[in-house]
Amino acid sequence: MATTKQNPKAKSKKSRFRRISDWLHLWLGITSSLIVIIIAITGCIFVFQKEITETIHRKEFFVQVPVNPKTLPLSVLTANAEKALGNGKKIGFLSTYKEPERAWEFGTFKGGDPKAFFYFDAVAYYDMVLVNPYTGKVTLVSDYKYNFFNIIKMLHWSLLINHPIGQQIIGWSTFIFVILLITGMIMWWPKNLRKSNFDKSFKIKWKAKFKRVNYDLHNVPGFYAMLICLVLALTGMVWAFKWFQTTVYVVASRSITPPPLVTGKSDSTQTSIINPFDIAFEQAKQKFKDADRIGMSPAIGGGSAVIYASGYRGGETYYDYDELQFDQYSGKLLNRRNYSEKNAGEKIIGMNYDIHVGAILGLPGKILAFIASLIAASLPITGFIIWWGKKKKKKTPAAAETK
Repeated sequence: MATTKQNPKAKSKKSRFRRISDWLHLWLGITSSLIVIIIAITGCIFVFQKEITETIHRKEFFVQVPVNPKTLPLSVLTANAEKALGNGKKIGFLSTYKEPERAWEFGTFKGGDPKAFFYFDAVAYYDMVLVNPYTGKVTLVSDYKYNFFNIIKMLHWSLLINHPIGQQIIGWSTFIFVILLITGMIMWWPKNLRKSNFDKSFKIKWKAKFKRVNYDLHNVPGFYAMLICLVLALTGMVWAFKWFQTTVYVVASRSITPPPLVTGKSDSTQTSIINPFDIAFEQAKQKFKDADRIGMSPAIGGGSAVIYASGYRGGETYYDYDELQFDQYSGKLLNRRNYSEKNAGEKIIGMNYDIHVGAILGLPGKILAFIASLIAASLPITGFIIWWGKKKKKKTPAAAETK
């Protein structure tokens, strides 16, 4: 009976660093795979939520512009939105648009049980209303608490868990994903750039057997999407971990001390005039002539609370805006802070959302974020198939016996 033996020199020896890297990639990948898939799929779905929503409700989001367009006072439109909501709900924030055919958006939010474990119990209501700014007609009332894309966003944010543990699970899974990207690159890196290695690293061999195609689907798209996936993961960690956000701020601003925020105070001793909210909005329009949209927030409560107005440059991005504060009783301008006054740390933190969803690069950026998220969702699946195939192979005899 003869037994074939493997040549010990046939196998290339791996360094300790490489063995550790491979081990981390395998077991961290297995333990975090389900959460990574959820994060990636929900992120992938959310990227085009604006385009999808506006396509489905096009008649509600876009209105007929009259020959001589003149918008109704903001206080009238706000009252119409509150009437449509009913139950004494008050508008807490709204967006007006420079684009003449767009309906204006009015929103209201009230928290539920702060100790609730799940998201739905932690929100009493969250509603959005679309109003035609020329006629005052309400075109849509939406229960945003149960809106499909909002649920997707909260799954992405915290697995619909209101407790801090939800974001911690998401945050540490994202942190592990960063390690997987790095260790994956170490595993992918070709030993030399001969054509055979080049093709294996940069091309998918579609005509090969399933096992090889799956292997290529794990390695090749993973390489091409790595940098974008890394950006998406790191921007996600900015929200998940206060220490990481602080680190980003300190590195960017080169300062550990945030700038003082100046908040004006309304003068409650003066007699309130009629519609100071309208006066504040008219001033905001004059100050924000270059803004694509203006966000307004009525003063919450009495006392010294102020009216806020934000002028956003960009139809969908949120980072580039100037802010005004107005007296809630007179509509008098109290304070202005421009985007140009912010330090580098404030600017990079302010860009975080727009970078995370790809909107900072417009439609091309969102397409890149969508593709990278889709690839990220596939990596745990293809990686598991590779591992399972190797596991099954180990169960078969390592050497053939002949008689």
